[in-house]
Amino acid sequence: MVRICWILFGLCLVAASCGRGRERTLRVFAAASLTDGFAGEQATLPNDRLTFSYAGSQALVQQTIQGAPADVIATADTKTMQRLVDAHLVEAPVVFARNRLEIAVAPGNPKHITGLADLARRDVTIVLDDPSVPAGNYAAQALSKLGVSVKPKSLELDVRSALGKVTAGEVDATIVYQTDVTAAGSRAEGVVIPDAQNIVATYPVAAVRASKNLADARRFVTDLLSAKAQRLLRQRGFLAPT
Repeated sequence: MVRICWILFGLCLVAASCGRGRERTLRVFAAASLTDGFAGEQATLPNDRLTFSYAGSQALVQQTIQGAPADVIATADTKTMQRLVDAHLVEAPVVFARNRLEIAVAPGNPKHITGLADLARRDVTIVLDDPSVPAGNYAAQALSKLGVSVKPKSLELDVRSALGKVTAGEVDATIVYQTDVTAAGSRAEGVVIPDAQNIVATYPVAAVRASKNLADARRFVTDLLSAKAQRLLRQRGFLAPT
């Protein structure tokens, strides 16, 4: 699997420009669906350590509002990020990636699910993300556009939890992002949602104003838009930011 060498390269530049002899930790809060986009090594550089905290965007935003020590935050929608903008807790966000929804089913698609309408069948059990979660909000929009009413077995607080219910065989299907289905490998199969029925997710990232490593945080944000970073995100299945 390709590692996120663009992050390491960007932080190496930061380390070279900063004072030596002191170790800094750059703390990145990221939406759960970015686990594989940002995934890999919790690499330690000569003067810097990069750490990630993954969870639902809504949870990360709430933690930041409550004073959790984040340097950078990346969410799976602009609506959730706007809470931090309105509270003047982050610098101006920039969109660095997009994503599409996909239905995740068990390998071999034993229930023969072909689209969103099948999720309303009585013989199909599903879970969705809670509407407070970006993926849950996106899924609700997609189902509403098609006029499909479903009764999920549970409402999860992040996409990885929802996908885990499918890979564990607890339910037949869920709606997550295409990148999540890809990351699941042989543990799940994807059913494509046509563009006319789909919702495109937008991922903004911002430096946290209270960061003690603000220059490093700004460099991280800038590096996400570099050609190398964008190429690696495409390899992970994310769409270009525009």
